Amino acid sequence: MSAVAAPGGWRGSLPLLAWRAATSLAAPLLPLWLARRARRGKEDPARLRERRGEGADRPAGPLLWLHGASVGESQSALPLIEALAASRPALRFLVTTGTVTAARLLAERLPPALAGRVQHRYAPLDVPAHVARFLEGWRPDAAVFIESEIWPNLILGAAARGVPLALVNARLSAGSAQGWGRAPAVARRLFGAFRLVIAQTETDAERLRALGAESARAWGNLKFAARPLPAREDTLAALRAAIGARPVLLAASTHPGEETQIAEAHGLLARRLPDLLTIIAPRHPERGPALARDLASYRLALRSAGALPGPETEIYVADTLGELGLLYRVAGAALVGGSLVPHGGQNPLEAARLGCPILLGPHTANFTVIADRMLAAGAALRVADSAALAEAAHLVLTGTDRARSMTTAAARIAADAGALPERMAAAIESLLPTPSGAGAGPG
Repeated sequence: MSAVAAPGGWRGSLPLLAWRAATSLAAPLLPLWLARRARRGKEDPARLRERRGEGADRPAGPLLWLHGASVGESQSALPLIEALAASRPALRFLVTTGTVTAARLLAERLPPALAGRVQHRYAPLDVPAHVARFLEGWRPDAAVFIESEIWPNLILGAAARGVPLALVNARLSAGSAQGWGRAPAVARRLFGAFRLVIAQTETDAERLRALGAESARAWGNLKFAARPLPAREDTLAALRAAIGARPVLLAASTHPGEETQIAEAHGLLARRLPDLLTIIAPRHPERGPALARDLASYRLALRSAGALPGPETEIYVADTLGELGLLYRVAGAALVGGSLVPHGGQNPLEAARLGCPILLGPHTANFTVIADRMLAAGAALRVADSAALAEAAHLVLTGTDRARSMTTAAARIAADAGALPERMAAAIESLLPTPSGAGAGPG
């Protein structure tokens, strides 16, 4: 039976039945919401039907569905897909995401050898009819949810159809665990639906086990096993030529409230390094023009306008998508954004893999384990504010030995997680049918 005809996962749970009813009632209004998001660039107007579960094109043979909400989750899935593809040559992959940016970067960074085996769709909205249409069309042999995407209709609908479910790279904050704990029966239904649960840390695993994922174990973070960010050679050569021998401070993936502090640090540091170039790469590139207005007192250039930094450029706003690999390669030191403000920080290992010395603000809760390890090993420096940022950047930009020791220590930490994708792939394979019985889907 279909998940619509026999919603066993919902039976006996009033909150889940209420969610199912509410999402069904809201369905007629969702096209208006999607159209509004499309006008703001947050949806692909040509592919809105995928959000209704339409557009299935199931390939022959075994099919693994992987879902990651946004950029970080979908990018961390790439080494996992590579490991599974090498182990199971007949396996095909469906990757769903919830954001336009994630879809674009997946297409750009997917290895060419895998392009014919991986299809992308936008995830269906968590409406029973949309979910049923999606599952009926694709009939995945197993499904992997990445990090913390818990959608009741999607999870219980797949489980009702017999699709084996895995939750990998799972993380659960104290606040989220407390929230789920207020509805323990609901949590047990949802987290207990996963046959395989692999958490990032033991703390995450403990929280998940308390909520019903009894087999949860901690293996580490897939983001730590990602491949180095790419950069086009011709683009890199052009940027290096424009910069010349100037010292470069990069502020990568910045958030509102950080850029003014970075500009202040530039002003302090430029007194000691007059030819300093500071590059600011906002986490959301569409903020570039607003940043240009906010920092109008500096000689500034915008990458989105096609400009390269000239000899007089003080601050270069790299408001383009998917170019951090380029920027880390030209920087002499990098502040990892989201850490000067209470956001929790972005992934410092992206810089570590490209040999760029790392500076971290006080807020690194999103990457506590790896940040603490880097700081303890001398692979990164902690900075509290703009003055400390200027001082630390000067230390790294003028101290060749210090920069070298930092990058060496960071590279060792980044290499430690290299075997995780293969280990995780082997666990996921246990959910798939044997090669002799693959291809029909569990529907």
